[in-house]
Amino acid sequence: MSIQPIRTFNADALPVRVFATEKDMAIDVAHTVHDFLVETINQKGHAAAILATGNSQIQFLRNLADLGGIDWSKMTLFHMDEYLGVDENHPACFRRYMRERVESQVSPKVFHYLGGDASEPIAECERYESLLKSQTIDLCCMGVGENGHIAFNDPPVANFEDKRLVKIVELDVECRMQQVNEGHFPNLEAVPKYALTLTVPALCSAKKIICVAPESRKAAPVKALLEGPISTNCPASYLRTKPQATLYVDTDSTKLLEKY
Repeated sequence: MSIQPIRTFNADALPVRVFATEKDMAIDVAHTVHDFLVETINQKGHAAAILATGNSQIQFLRNLADLGGIDWSKMTLFHMDEYLGVDENHPACFRRYMRERVESQVSPKVFHYLGGDASEPIAECERYESLLKSQTIDLCCMGVGENGHIAFNDPPVANFEDKRLVKIVELDVECRMQQVNEGHFPNLEAVPKYALTLTVPALCSAKKIICVAPESRKAAPVKALLEGPISTNCPASYLRTKPQATLYVDTDSTKLLEKY
């Protein structure tokens, strides 16, 4: 049973759902995604989704796996970014995160992994781009970084009109510090300076977009996302132009809002 938000509103074209707690938010997101995937598989016989890593996704992904009722054998999954040069067994590796929290839990038909330690990273970007182009992306589930990034599209490298679907980017210091503060790396020097990422157009090509941004650390980027200009200074603000997107937040991440 899903949980009702304590309030809802629209920021331009973007519906926003505010929940009392992150736990309530994660339950509602899981039910929404569950119902969408079941309906899509019933209609088409298969579905494809892009999933995000990060602490904000953990409760939602756990709830989704526990719900059952999705024929995962008809699901093709992608993830949206990976550190350049990081081994697939590194504790902070996003492929490892997805193997442990998703693939081993639900056994999808296939999980296409983006290899950050590929011997030819540009060729790896092109390989992954061809996989994305080979089918319709039904769903994209994303978070928002403390600098407003979506995937690893940090403000200095985000491009709303990017012609590529996957590219190599330099990570800005704020993004790298977030990885330290969340406990994924011991210090800034240990965080890779480069990553492979799906671009903003690649993420927004999905028929349905779910953006999850709970807790007080996300209060500043949520304010910029909803109340600032639509610009690459806060890449997530681009979601306000996407009616197929919905933003899920809680009371902690919306505490700085003035307009809404």
